[in-house]
This record gives sequence, C-alpha cells and structure tokens, in this order.
Amino acid sequence: MSRNEGEFDAFRNEIDAAERRIAGEIEPGTRALVVAVLVFVLIGSFVLPHTGDVRGWDVLFSTHGAGRAAIALPSRVFSWLALVFGVGFSMLALLTRRWALAWVALAGSAVASAAGLLAVWSRQTVAHGHPGPGIGLIVGWIAIILLTFHWARVVWSRTIVQLAAEEQRRKLAAHDQSRTLLQTLDDPDHTQPPASNDTTQS
Repeated sequence: MSRNEGEFDAFRNEIDAAERRIAGEIEPGTRALVVAVLVFVLIGSFVLPHTGDVRGWDVLFSTHGAGRAAIALPSRVFSWLALVFGVGFSMLALLTRRWALAWVALAGSAVASAAGLLAVWSRQTVAHGHPGPGIGLIVGWIAIILLTFHWARVVWSRTIVQLAAEEQRRKLAAHDQSRTLLQTLDDPDHTQPPASNDTTQS
C-alpha cells in the first residue's frame, strides 16, 4: 500500500467515525438551557392546581379529592405523559446527548401536547358544579407544547447534519472507487492473460 493510499484510508476512517458519532449525539447548544427551563416549569406545574384545589400530583395518584373533582381519563393521561416524556426523557436526552432519546422525548411530548388539549377540553365540558381547568394544567400544557417545538428543532438540525455527513460519505466512496479503477488501469503489472497456444492446424 502506498503512502497516499494509507493517508486516504485514514481520512475515510475519520469521516466514518465522525458520521457515527454525529448519528448518535445531539448538540442542542443554547437551546439546552431553554429545554431545561421548560422542564423545571413543567415540574412546577405539578404542584399547582390542575382543577379546583386538586394539584397535578393528586391527578397522577388520584389523591386529595381527585375523585370528587371528577378527574377524567384525559387529565391523567396528560399528566403521566408530561411526567414521563416531558420531564423524564427530556432530562435523559439533555444529560446523555443521545439522539435516540431526543427522538423519544420529541414523540412523547407531541402526544402529550394532544392529550393536554383533550385534558383542558374535558375540564371545560365537565358537569355543572365541578371546577374547570386550573392554572397548573394550563401552564403544563403550554410547557409541553414548547418542549415539543424545541425538541423538533434540535432533532431536525441534527438530521440535516447527518444528511450532509452521508452525502460526504457517498462522495468519498465514489472517489475511492474511481481511484481504485485508475490504479488498476495504470498498473504496469496488469496485463491481459496470454492467449492460448493450442491452435488447430489445418
């Protein structure tokens, strides 16, 4: 192997390693601070009343009069989705910087946003005499919507970088193939196989 071949192979290996690293990690930059603040806001929404004097933690565990307030299934589903994906997976994605966890946080937060809409609607259409949506439910719903937006931006920006890295890898592969072909044609030892000496005599 010549020196140029060795340098090219080393460069290609560096590109491949960088591509694999990019594919598995995220770099949210300053957006990480925004996501962290939204996670803390979402946590704070659980100590605020979601309806009447029933707080978010009471909705999660059906305590402190949650049954008397006629807490419907959408409110419980939203609370659990917000806790698991908006808080849990968002924190894991920020701490580990793993692209897969960011995707899970994005998908779960998007579902939680839809569930939050249903939760607010269910409190607005509750039977007469029961309280409507509280400040905690509204704050939590807005926080999870904003988390969905920011995680989408983080995941999309990383996807763009991945596509660029994949394009670079394809160019290197095409260059490597053309280089190998040219070397084969220019190889002085490369000769056609000798013709057969077995000829029929008339």
